[in-house]
Amino acid sequence: MFTTRPTLQGTFGMVSATHWLASAAALAVLEDDGNAFDAAVAGAFTLHVVEPHLNGPAGEVPVIVAPAGAAPRVLCGQGPAPAGATIAHYTSLGLDLVPGTGPLAAAVPGAFDAWLLLLRDHGTKSLADVLKYAIGYAEHGHPAVERIGATVETVRELFETEWTSSAEIYLPGGRPPAPGALLKNPALAATWRRLLTEARAVAGAVVGPARREAEIEAARRVWREGFVAEALADFAARPTRDTSGERHTGTLTGDDLAGYAAHYEEPVTHTWNGWTVAKAGPWSQGPVFLQQLALLDDDFGAPGSGAEYGGAEYVHTLVEGTKLAMADREAWYGDADPAAVPLRTLLSPGYNAGRRALVDAGRASSELRPGRPDGRTPRLPAAASPDADPAVAVTPGAGEPTVARDGATRGDTCHLDVVDRWGNMVAATPSGGWLQSNPVVPALGFPLGTRLQMTWLEPGLPNSLTPGRRPRTTLTPSLALRDGVPVLAFGTPGGDQQDQWSPHFLLAVALRERFRGGLDLQGAIDAPNWHTESFPSSFYPRLMDPGSVVLESRFGADVIDGLRRRGHRVTVSGPWSEGRLCAVARDPETGVLSAAANPRGMQGYAVGR
Repeated sequence: MFTTRPTLQGTFGMVSATHWLASAAALAVLEDDGNAFDAAVAGAFTLHVVEPHLNGPAGEVPVIVAPAGAAPRVLCGQGPAPAGATIAHYTSLGLDLVPGTGPLAAAVPGAFDAWLLLLRDHGTKSLADVLKYAIGYAEHGHPAVERIGATVETVRELFETEWTSSAEIYLPGGRPPAPGALLKNPALAATWRRLLTEARAVAGAVVGPARREAEIEAARRVWREGFVAEALADFAARPTRDTSGERHTGTLTGDDLAGYAAHYEEPVTHTWNGWTVAKAGPWSQGPVFLQQLALLDDDFGAPGSGAEYGGAEYVHTLVEGTKLAMADREAWYGDADPAAVPLRTLLSPGYNAGRRALVDAGRASSELRPGRPDGRTPRLPAAASPDADPAVAVTPGAGEPTVARDGATRGDTCHLDVVDRWGNMVAATPSGGWLQSNPVVPALGFPLGTRLQMTWLEPGLPNSLTPGRRPRTTLTPSLALRDGVPVLAFGTPGGDQQDQWSPHFLLAVALRERFRGGLDLQGAIDAPNWHTESFPSSFYPRLMDPGSVVLESRFGADVIDGLRRRGHRVTVSGPWSEGRLCAVARDPETGVLSAAANPRGMQGYAVGR
């Protein structure tokens, strides 16, 4: 199979990230005797600097952590809705959706605390050791990638007239940064230097190994209760123009920031043909991936099955399964009481046998068809009704930057995978707090996030806006195990498309191993991909496109025509427009490490030795 790059292999350490500078920073930490968790934190803070249109410190991140010899766990860096973020408050402002930008859409920031918790519990390096790369790029500059300038151009007028603190950084000389131009963020560098200084002062006379942990804990307190929290809360209280066209103040307060801490959870898992996939729970869209696997027969994709890999029947079956799983997501997923989210049933063989029978091999469905787990009656948001208006204009800056229905690239979020020579493995999908979400807080050099836009202003839904509850996020890293041992960490940016592109990748890896032998990470990433929007978008203004499927043109006329004959409304996008995957792997028998990264957009890179 032709691949754009080789699958990297080695025995020391491997990193794959959506920006080459983050990959390089993470590898530098490995070279300095750090482990995979140290490297991931260094790479993540670098991503905040070099991909500011895709993530920031006040955003969010789910992380799947797999220490060598231990079971994987989920580290949740998704903050909840503030105490004042009630449906009544938002509807009293005349809103029927949470705005896609501005402080009303800000959840409690979760990313920073999650990264520091990972460093404290599983790392070996000091906070200064892992922050120095981000500080260097912020202070001395980094060559801007093309998408930064293109994203700034979409919100240029807003920056010039309203969000002037953002213009100071992202309109240098009055224009968006040109590709390759040196882009600096001295305010962010100063923030991290001050945070380190104050954390060291608080740690005081602590000496020896305990000092590292004392400094990390002190930095967490500075973020939650010190100058960072004060600046974030102050800025959230300022009237800011958002996608509603009005100026609103946010609901985030100092008490919300002081009361938040990242935490660990058990992953949700499902096994298909010997591959066990671990995902975050239904506060994410992670179980959508697992439901798609549960819908497949064991012989799916096998030679002679009628659904051979990459053919029209193969893609049709996956698209229809995605629609069923996403319908269940809308009806059942959220950060609700576990008894209200029937996850065990949604992944059970009996339930999925019934759901599988709904897939017509000869006809695409345009309906949103949630199931009735345990006989329960599903309830969908009004935007998912057949009478919902699909023709809502999208305001620049709204939603998560991703791939549009016409296949054009609008940007993405980020992803980062690391595996080290000891067998530690980590997969993370940082996002939120991007430059087009909120104005830059001048004293800090970064903006608040907008994750509350993913909640509904309708009471009684699993994902209704509720103080203290996490908005259901699309961020969804993946970890795969064989015989209980982690072997593959992977993921992709892309909003609602993440758990469409990722299953397609895993199937490409699994089917090659099953029928041809060996892993081919780069080939699986390079393979033509697709997505559907036949369900409500998770992002403002919550559009859906029933019966749609967007395919890369490399699928060929036979697949495209075969899908159209089945009734799919096909959009043919560019040959390299779908998927942003990163992956690292480890063979537990030999210790050989592998890595690969997405060539689309010419930004993601794998490194290692």
